[in-house]
Amino acid sequence: MKRPWKAREKRLLQTSLTLDFLLFNFFLLLLVLIVYIIINLDVVDFRISNQVVDPDLNVEAHVYVTELENEWLSGSSGEASNTEIQRLKDSGGWIEVLDGDRRVIRNIGEKQDTFTQYTEAELYAGLENRNDQPYYYSISPLTTEGTGEYLLLKIPRDLVSVRINDNQLITNLKHPLSFYIMIGIGLVLLLIFVYSYWVARRIKKPLSILSSGLTQMIQGNYSTRMSISAEREFVQIGETFNYMADVIENTSAEKRYAEESKQRLIVDLSHDLKTPITSIQGYAQALVEGRGEDKDRQQRYLGYIYNKSVQVARMIQNMLELLKVDSPDFRMHIQQREIGEFVREIMADTYGEIEQNHFALHVLVPDEEFYARYDPELLSRVIQNLITNALSYNPRGTELRVELISLDNHVIIEVADTGVGIPQELWATIFDPFVRGDEARTGTGGTGLGLAIARRNTEKMGGRLTLSRRGRETTVFTIQIPK
Repeated sequence: MKRPWKAREKRLLQTSLTLDFLLFNFFLLLLVLIVYIIINLDVVDFRISNQVVDPDLNVEAHVYVTELENEWLSGSSGEASNTEIQRLKDSGGWIEVLDGDRRVIRNIGEKQDTFTQYTEAELYAGLENRNDQPYYYSISPLTTEGTGEYLLLKIPRDLVSVRINDNQLITNLKHPLSFYIMIGIGLVLLLIFVYSYWVARRIKKPLSILSSGLTQMIQGNYSTRMSISAEREFVQIGETFNYMADVIENTSAEKRYAEESKQRLIVDLSHDLKTPITSIQGYAQALVEGRGEDKDRQQRYLGYIYNKSVQVARMIQNMLELLKVDSPDFRMHIQQREIGEFVREIMADTYGEIEQNHFALHVLVPDEEFYARYDPELLSRVIQNLITNALSYNPRGTELRVELISLDNHVIIEVADTGVGIPQELWATIFDPFVRGDEARTGTGGTGLGLAIARRNTEKMGGRLTLSRRGRETTVFTIQIPK
């Protein structure tokens, strides 16, 4: 079922605060209404015990004079049919008709006292309508000519409230007005406190999560992630924090891996340099001590020294090349160039070395022109390293294939051989520096840096270098270059 309002995570903070304020105003109006109802009930409760039963009952005698005289003139005798008189009777009041000597000559309604004649003082005292009087008095002369009679209205005193102040609210309230004002102020302050606490808590909760996450990051816990259920701004901050944490964690992992690789590189380089240098020192010491008396042995020792020195120089050169590519000062010259003729030229330069190793070469480059984005120096070094790797570790008679394939978005260069292959367990680390397949390959071996340089150069150009096998071809290196 779809909600009629947006979820909190999709609302802006401004929208949420506006809705909260409207809700606050609603409760404030509801509170005012409740206070009004309480005061109104209090006023009604007080007035019920101090007013006449019928709130429409007239308490002025002259009203009844007019109605009675109209009835007498019309000759009607049905007093009970008069609405005002009936209300008076229902309220417990009655009317007395007095003659000129203040004697009661007639009653309308049920008389509840024993007066049959009033003295002037008694009549004036009753008309004062004091609070301690049993009945409320109102008198008016009858206007019928020649009678000299008066109409005296009497109502039980506890049903009539005589008020001097016209402000009914103040007159009828049980408690002082300040009492109700203090109750209203107290309830409003309570509502404001609850509203403020509620809004502050809603804002404080996501801020506490953010603060805790930042503290964890400062302490180096880069795996910290946030899950915030709040308004859209807080959710966006949480997502940005998680993205930043991902970047920092990945960067830290890469930095840690780079440091470990650098240390491993130094250790491996030291180990690989130590072996040929030790050999050079041994043969040189033999020559110095005169142990190579005959010329053939001396020549052989000098040949060992030369070959080892060449190996050391090549290793240092490869190491410098690997470091040069990673240097921030290294500038590449990548642009879109024709690649078919470029591959043919590289193969022509290495053909002599391939022929000397008695390899069967198959170069498959289409006659049409193909273009790709690459740096000639880097790509040349990649292809040459792969060919050198094949020549170093494979026996004579190995077939070597170099093929150029054009696809929609990139160009493929495959360097494959049918040699002894690379052990499967080395595939995951074969492109790391100083990793060799000596245990499975034959030959003199290399420096262990050629494939690392090849992959690094390919990645610098925005491409990929992968290893696979296919049928008779035990080793297939695939260079992928974008067009």
